[in-house]
Amino acid sequence: MNYTLFLRYYKVLAISIFTMMMVGCSGSSLDSDTDQPTPDVLVNAGASKSVNEESTVVLNATAQGTTDTLIYSWSASPALTITQEDVNIPAATFVAPSATEPLTYVLTLVVTDENGNQGSDTVEYQINPVNEAPSALIEVTSPVISGSYPAGIEVALDGSTSSDIDPADSLDPIAAWRWQQTAGTDVLDNVSLDGDSIAFVTPILDDASSLSFELTVTDQEGAQDTATITLNVLSASETQPIVDAGVDHQVYSGEIILLTGEASTSIPAGLPLEYDWLNDSELLPDINNRSAEQTYAIAPLVTETELITFTLTVTDSYGNEVEDSINVRIKPLPISNLNDTGVTLQASLTQNGTQHQPDYPGQDGQRGQDIISENGLLEKAGRGEQGFDFTKLDAIGDEQDETSPDWSCVRDNTTGLVWEVKTDDSELHGAGHVFSWYQEELNGGYEGAEGSLGLTCDNEQCDTESFVAAVNQAGLCNFYDWRLPTHNELLSLVHYGNVTGTKIDVNYFPYTDDFVTSPLWYWTSQPSADGVSDDASQTAWAIDFSTGNDNFLNKSTLGKVRLVRGGR
Repeated sequence: MNYTLFLRYYKVLAISIFTMMMVGCSGSSLDSDTDQPTPDVLVNAGASKSVNEESTVVLNATAQGTTDTLIYSWSASPALTITQEDVNIPAATFVAPSATEPLTYVLTLVVTDENGNQGSDTVEYQINPVNEAPSALIEVTSPVISGSYPAGIEVALDGSTSSDIDPADSLDPIAAWRWQQTAGTDVLDNVSLDGDSIAFVTPILDDASSLSFELTVTDQEGAQDTATITLNVLSASETQPIVDAGVDHQVYSGEIILLTGEASTSIPAGLPLEYDWLNDSELLPDINNRSAEQTYAIAPLVTETELITFTLTVTDSYGNEVEDSINVRIKPLPISNLNDTGVTLQASLTQNGTQHQPDYPGQDGQRGQDIISENGLLEKAGRGEQGFDFTKLDAIGDEQDETSPDWSCVRDNTTGLVWEVKTDDSELHGAGHVFSWYQEELNGGYEGAEGSLGLTCDNEQCDTESFVAAVNQAGLCNFYDWRLPTHNELLSLVHYGNVTGTKIDVNYFPYTDDFVTSPLWYWTSQPSADGVSDDASQTAWAIDFSTGNDNFLNKSTLGKVRLVRGGR
């Protein structure tokens, strides 16, 4: 055989061998065990795999087409989110979904060349569930003293913060709790052991003891974890009382300091408890009853703010002594331009009385000028019941002695107001006179009802404005600026502490009238927004001195008047 013929024979043999190799391959679209012609785009999507849930899976493949540039497109059944950054390369990724049982996904790769030819291949991925065990956790929600728990108290063990890092249900990660006591005196009798917490009472024993517990939690996929805890419990004689001296607060000199202590013991044999109140101040505030659990003290007189610490010491029958303290800030007496209410009684839910009510703090009868006066620490320029401070004035405005039987006006030393005093006759200031409300100015759009001859009065025009004019013309107490009081001014005279008579200090304001003829309406100068007609107020405010209540009355109503002047 010549050399040229040998080369031709060898080339034909090589082509035949290559063709047989292509036909004989198997396992992908690049291979074929049939007589079908080889496709224009050959694709191999890779080998099937088994992967864990929530893992990141990297996809790769091989392909050959009629052009060098190819387009790769991945899809999955059931659907998955597949991330492919470049469609011209086969690389792609997906995150395996969560699973509680094995799942199978079929991924398909379609490859297209620039001539429009396509080829495809599939690959299977099995997703395997992976369950992390839950984490059991026990928390104690009861007080501990130096590492031990008192005897006879309720202790709660809380397992609700147990967790699972890969929950099948994020809203309900733990499927079951199971509690068990593993050591110590049995305290779980009649206690449910299948909840996320348990509560029990520590045993009362002569000697210190220990209690051990175990909590097993199971997640939604059946995995479990166990936590244990041991509690040291004090003996009966080592268990101390619990004491709370109350809350810090501040008062003015002469007011009530509330010493509202509370103490208890979980050991019946530790009773009775003994109490002792002490203070650290050289001012020596008067404690009403040092040996009472709840009592009070009178705030001492100070010229500048002082801080006093009150300590409640409690001793049980074993001799255990426990104490707690409160701080009380005592402030100097304020300069007040407003009268107090006259109330010094204290109330409970069922009664009123002079007895101290520590369970109901902050009452009017515990604070203010009235109780300061009752405790003897209120300095007055004049006299008066409770916190009221009045001075009598004669017909020309000079001060009168407290015992003077004859006076025409009263000065309120707190507000600076000077008030008309009524008389027991039918003269200008007679207590029996009544008036309709009338003002030409500041009347709310309606002047009111002018006086008429039918009204009971000794001057010609018997309405409020005419009465003011008549009193100023007469110059009561040598003053000529008398007027109707405002609502708040007239209210400042109301003595709510007077529970059996007219709500005013009758020692300075006689003939106000007998409260049994209720109501005793006295006019103020202020019209009311209630009872408006055609944008004009038809009513004005009045105060009833039989009850201390206020209300609005029609301006034509006949009411009494007590005039005022001055003020601060």
